[in-house]
Amino acid sequence: MSEHFKTDSRQMLGRLRAIMAEDAGGQTRLDQITRLIAEEMRIEVCSIYLFRDEDTLELCATEGLKAEAVHQTRMRMGEGLVGRVARTGEVINTDNAPAEPGFRYMPETGEEAYSSFLGVPIQRLGEKLGVLVVQSKQARLFSDEEIYAVEVVAMVLAEMAELGAFVGEGAAMSARHQQAVLFRGASAQEGTAQGRVWLHEPRVVVTNPIADDPVRELTRLNEAVEALRVGVDRMLNSANGGDKDQTEILEAYRMFANSKGWMRRMEANIDSGLSAEAAVEKEQSAARARMGQVTDAYLRERLHDLDDLSNRLLRILTGQGNETGADMPADPILIARNIGPAELLDYGRTLKGIVLEEGSVGSHAAIVARALAIPLVIHANRITTEALNGDPILVDGDQGIVHLRPDDTVVSAFRDKMAMQAEAQQRYASIRDKPAETLCGQRIKLKMNAGLMADLPSLVGSGAEGVGLFRTELQFLIRNHMPKRAELSELYARVMDAAGEQRVVFRTLDIGSDKVLPYMKPNDEPNPAMGWRAIRVGLDKPGVMRMQLQALIRAAKGRPLTIMFPFVAQRDEFTAARAEMDKALERERILGHPIPAQIEVGAMLETPSLAFAPDDFYSEVDFISVGGNDLKQFFFAADRENERVRRRYDTLNISFLNFLEGIVYRCATLGTPLSFCGEDAGRPIEAACLAAIGFRTLSMRPASIGPVKSLLRRIDLGQLRELIHAERARGAQTVRPAVMDYLRDQM
Repeated sequence: MSEHFKTDSRQMLGRLRAIMAEDAGGQTRLDQITRLIAEEMRIEVCSIYLFRDEDTLELCATEGLKAEAVHQTRMRMGEGLVGRVARTGEVINTDNAPAEPGFRYMPETGEEAYSSFLGVPIQRLGEKLGVLVVQSKQARLFSDEEIYAVEVVAMVLAEMAELGAFVGEGAAMSARHQQAVLFRGASAQEGTAQGRVWLHEPRVVVTNPIADDPVRELTRLNEAVEALRVGVDRMLNSANGGDKDQTEILEAYRMFANSKGWMRRMEANIDSGLSAEAAVEKEQSAARARMGQVTDAYLRERLHDLDDLSNRLLRILTGQGNETGADMPADPILIARNIGPAELLDYGRTLKGIVLEEGSVGSHAAIVARALAIPLVIHANRITTEALNGDPILVDGDQGIVHLRPDDTVVSAFRDKMAMQAEAQQRYASIRDKPAETLCGQRIKLKMNAGLMADLPSLVGSGAEGVGLFRTELQFLIRNHMPKRAELSELYARVMDAAGEQRVVFRTLDIGSDKVLPYMKPNDEPNPAMGWRAIRVGLDKPGVMRMQLQALIRAAKGRPLTIMFPFVAQRDEFTAARAEMDKALERERILGHPIPAQIEVGAMLETPSLAFAPDDFYSEVDFISVGGNDLKQFFFAADRENERVRRRYDTLNISFLNFLEGIVYRCATLGTPLSFCGEDAGRPIEAACLAAIGFRTLSMRPASIGPVKSLLRRIDLGQLRELIHAERARGAQTVRPAVMDYLRDQM
């Protein structure tokens, strides 16, 4: 890059800063910018296209095209060359635009006279804002120096949009972060909440994208990078001798922090006229764009590392972030791209709701959110770029919907819904101590699922008859190292103490699939839900299983103990796990530790194969708990993390009910105690049908016990069972419509 070009680039940015400083409306600013770029680059056309909505680009300013086309010419994402730049986030540089694939002729603009086309995306950290285009009559390719100059200007335009520079009289854009926005995500934890936004990683706003003293900016960048390197080295020294995987991650951090290429690109950005912050963010935006196109899991992780380092560097340069002392609102709704279980537990019950851009219904965060009974919506795309700390927000975890900055009508309707839910909760509280006994005299045991000590008070508050599932993996997931046997034993003892005489079913470590320990090297499996997980991990790494079983035996202190092995697919897996249990008991006996007065060892039926296990298995096992969440996804071959398919299949499908009824019959015939555990157990209509086909114990989240009990106490299971059989004989695919009609008549 020549000295002449560097001077021109800084001169162009200097003139841009002067435009930003003027007291002018948004349209005036955009018009001035297109004129400036055309003059500085000595070309005939410069145009700015901005997104009016998620899929529509609009010509908002131009120098060289027909003035009457401004705010009239629009195109969809991917349409024409401009739409292609917007969709791919990649530069298009051609000397014969009409010959390019996808070229769209727009006669109202008069652009047919211009052969050369250069389109550059206007984007900020992956958020697409528009496209900056320059065109020329001369048929030529734009040089690397010219492309770089336009990219730098596009970066500044993105920052100006963030700062609201195009808002005002004659505005080309609506005021950012002020409009009401609706997000349709997916429900990971039911419930509703009203509050104010608290960003887990607040946006860093670059208020000074252009600088006129490159020497000073280079000094600031070098000082900030040095502080970053010192911080990474400090973390690495603390981790030395500790966990190998954590050390490897920090080594990757240090590699990036010392990358000469990364540093050289940021220095070039400063040399062209950007501030240190804008230089970092330009490289971060480029990395984010690459991240969206990389399919290799390892490379994506490394780009995530670079993204995290860039955020740290920006916070050093700007002093922005939650750690600077911003006050959390009294009614916080946490907004994040994703979050780990330990970080979520740090917030605790102060949160009213959680909204994530990523996440899954079985993720660590979802497990903790359920334990804390906090509404959680996942897959709320782009909410971290739209929300600001303190924004009013409504979270509907039942529907997977989020209203950011809602208008008064939406707020009023939402409050009515919350009031109705509160009224229902009062009604459920009145039957808390009454049994879940149906009109036909059948008594159904309703138990709760748990995973934290914080869950245990719900045993009394919800009216649960014990803990049907205590997830032991949370204590492994929230640490950066393997917990010690004594720590686990103490926790399990406290759980049993809190439960008193109530039975607690401890499920042994269920990791793998979407639950990967921070200190365990993840396996890049093509289908982790059907891969190395749960009991398969325990049997392959028996040391961990033995340690956990010993901790449970010691926690019992002679009291009765109930243990359940997860994801058993065939009899020999249970037999091998039971043998480990017997070895652990014998070892504790030899050591002189008290042995449980009674011990029950069960299995979770989560794979269809176990339903067809030999009769001897059903005699050998002390009890079976149907794990409905996994069983349903394997029965229908429908990934429960995939929104496209998981909602296609109904729990009340006749085929699935037939399958479940077969399990009920086998267990009844062979005298094996049976329960149903999972989300469907906590849905009143599904719970009623499960009871009708023979399940007498259901385990669910505490908040579901009231609604389920309320419905069960008002129905006759015999009538409901006859209805299901009649629908089966009729050839119906699902019993849901008929059951809904029946229940409406009973109310």
